[in-house]
Amino acid sequence: MAYHKIILVGNLGRDPEMRYTPGGQPVVSFSLATSEKWTGHDGQVEERTIWWRVTVWGKAAENANQILKKGSKALVEGRMAPDPKTGNPRVFTRQDGSSGAAYEVTALKWVNLTARGAGQPTDGGEPAAGEDESLTSGNESGIPF
Repeated sequence: MAYHKIILVGNLGRDPEMRYTPGGQPVVSFSLATSEKWTGHDGQVEERTIWWRVTVWGKAAENANQILKKGSKALVEGRMAPDPKTGNPRVFTRQDGSSGAAYEVTALKWVNLTARGAGQPTDGGEPAAGEDESLTSGNESGIPF
């Protein structure tokens, strides 16, 4: 048996988009930006941002749609969803002719890491469905890594 897991911490690039399957199953999608900064050999600060397309299903999708907003910091735990034709990220050509790749993740759970009072709705102090109770919303010190 093979298994993989991916954990991302980043910021939403837009509000979640909610929809329902023909069978009534809720599904929400959003983009998540993860960034890293480092100092290059020349002393210049460099930065790389990777955009992820995240899909959440079921009750966790409904809660994500209500709680997460553009700019929210979130932790997403899930699995990569490769292009079924190639097994790789989905490759595409932008309108300007440059190449791009979409990294897609199916979230198994998520956590809102945006501090309360930062313009984000609160969930009454209880983790929403889809959130891990060991990780307190708005408190990054509970991150298990």
